[in-house]
Amino acid sequence: MPDQTPPLQDASDAALSPLPRAPALAFVAAETDDARSARDRLHARYRGVPPEEADIVVALGGDGFLLETLHDTLSLRVPVYGMNRGSVGFLLNDFGEDGLSDRVCRAQRVALHPLRMRATTAAGERSGLAFNEVSLLRETRQAAKLRISVDGVVRLPELTCDGALVSTPAGSTAYNLSAHGPILPLGAGILALTPISAFRPRRWRGALLPHDARITFEVMEGDKRPVSAVADFTEVRDVLRVEVYEDRSIASTLLFDPEMNLEERILKEQFQP
Repeated sequence: MPDQTPPLQDASDAALSPLPRAPALAFVAAETDDARSARDRLHARYRGVPPEEADIVVALGGDGFLLETLHDTLSLRVPVYGMNRGSVGFLLNDFGEDGLSDRVCRAQRVALHPLRMRATTAAGERSGLAFNEVSLLRETRQAAKLRISVDGVVRLPELTCDGALVSTPAGSTAYNLSAHGPILPLGAGILALTPISAFRPRRWRGALLPHDARITFEVMEGDKRPVSAVADFTEVRDVLRVEVYEDRSIASTLLFDPEMNLEERILKEQFQP
């Protein structure tokens, strides 16, 4: 299947353009009563517009729904301001109905560049984007065997594991952290390559790679040990080879209240007991 996500030229500049004083707001919500009720009240109060006409899209839900919104609004090139109407809410601002126009205008901006996944199967190639991580996962009871190359050089000839993932800084506190990967500061310019339940080499804990690295996974014994690849919401089963790299031609902007900025949250997460 051909790549269906066109590159966005000068994406970072477009994402960071100035906001009008009274921005037009669009409200989208997760499929929960709490989120939908909040959306309806805010839409009426702030005269919400369709996302295609908005200066800012306000997403109401949890972290998963915020990721969906980032994907859905990529072609619109509008900032996304999330408010927590879900469970975790690490990427979201606190919910509040008062003074929303002022809040979004004062918000700090973070430009995110997603990972591009190119997965090869016996049927051809598929592509996907991930703002959090690209993960490879075993499909059966048997462990996966992966060969890992970075920029065309084989760095790990054989990794026996449940899987492996490549994480962005914004996603480093999600699945990557659960797999005992490192938390990455936003401005570090690095990606985390993290094994999932590594069996051999047992002591390998992963690697930190420059953001422009190209990581290639080759699936060994794929007929016996099938592997799937997942980029946020795109899953490809029975992969033979997966290439992952940061796509700098694409950017999406997240907005955070100054007291809830993402860099501070990531820093605090590293000192949690």
